[in-house]
Amino acid sequence: MLAGRLRGRDLIAVDALAAVAYTAVLVIITLDAPAGTGVPLPGRILLLAVVGLPLAVRRVWPVPVFAVVLAASIAAAVTGVAGDLFVAAAFALYPVAVTQPARRWVPTRAIGLLTCLAVLAGSVAGLPAWARDAAGGVLLSGVLLGGAWTLGRAARERRAYAERSAAQLAERAVAGERLRIARELHDIVAHSMGVIAVKAGVAHHVMDKHPEVAREALGAIETTSRSALTELRQMLGVLRAESADDAADAYAPQPGLAGLPVLAERAAATGVRVDLRVADLGSVPEGVELSVFRIVQEALTNVVKHAAPAACEVRVGRDGATITVEVTDDGPGRRQLPDDGGPGHGLVGMRERVTLYGGTFAAGPRPGGGFRVSASLPFRAAAVPA
Repeated sequence: MLAGRLRGRDLIAVDALAAVAYTAVLVIITLDAPAGTGVPLPGRILLLAVVGLPLAVRRVWPVPVFAVVLAASIAAAVTGVAGDLFVAAAFALYPVAVTQPARRWVPTRAIGLLTCLAVLAGSVAGLPAWARDAAGGVLLSGVLLGGAWTLGRAARERRAYAERSAAQLAERAVAGERLRIARELHDIVAHSMGVIAVKAGVAHHVMDKHPEVAREALGAIETTSRSALTELRQMLGVLRAESADDAADAYAPQPGLAGLPVLAERAAATGVRVDLRVADLGSVPEGVELSVFRIVQEALTNVVKHAAPAACEVRVGRDGATITVEVTDDGPGRRQLPDDGGPGHGLVGMRERVTLYGGTFAAGPRPGGGFRVSASLPFRAAAVPA
């Protein structure tokens, strides 16, 4: 419970107190013991300090601290300065086991099994008899190190499992919310279409005799359809959103041709020099504008991710009743457009938008180097919104 409340500097402070206290105990024991090691007193104290004091920063530099403490513990054991049975090394090994990624060549399960068997054997033989000679001391030191490693790996696995469980709960919550939104979509469509059908029938029957009533019915149809389209667009945007930021963007006004300079500025901030040229397109349906914006956005995102710094040309023009889009760059040609992610959902989303209007789409490396994305979107005056 205490460790759950302590964070950062508090834990380091606790380790520092433990390191100082442990070093002090080792020094006191050494001073009281007879001097038969052949190592001068200052050397013994220095060696013990190297064994204990680095433990203060074991959470900051786990691997270097363990290496230093282990080497000093081996030196102390060989020279007879201290016989702490590698307690300090085991204490330093625990954060290494917690923080370091799993390695296939480290048999953690085998280490844990051997440690348990050694503890069982020691409990049968009795601890004093077990640690009486040098072999027993080595075995007990191995038990301490193996136990520290096994406990550390178990703690790491427990934390990883908790993180996975939290992520799964979040995913289930998102799925539940999207299911609720889908049900609301059904209600919106059913209600709005019902109102429109009733009002259209009223307008049809009274058009000749009561044009003012028909006008009111048509006004109600217009209001209801616009409201339904707005709600549908917002909720569909939330359904496709991959993050909270994307969901917030779903409620923002739909972008269009006026937003292309903003895309160019954002790309320029990442090292992509964008030459943007938009011809006089005249009157263009809102859905076509949105599709052009998303295509340019995804193409520039591809350049930023895979070719920056690079020079990029964006051309948007009109050929009769067709909008043409071309985005080229001079970066590395061996690239692939992302298949997912982002507001337009990558290559799939771009192709979907073009197919909606019966247009053509192409993306791939250019013969002379670089990459090219081109699309054509034919439209009519009453185009289907994207």
